Amino acid sequence: MHRLLAAALTCVAAAALAAGAAAGIVAALDATPEQPNVPLVSFPDAPPSPGR
Repeated sequence: MHRLLAAALTCVAAAALAAGAAAGIVAALDATPEQPNVPLVSFPDAPPSPGR
């Protein structure tokens, strides 16, 4: 009976630890500021083709 109780408590503790870690990761990702959407490379506009 003691082994069954120990196994059950271990499963409960592991599930609580996993849920806490997931909540912490989500909180950390929500706390980071939004990054600006600026392209790293920009190309100049090409001149119009002579055939048009």
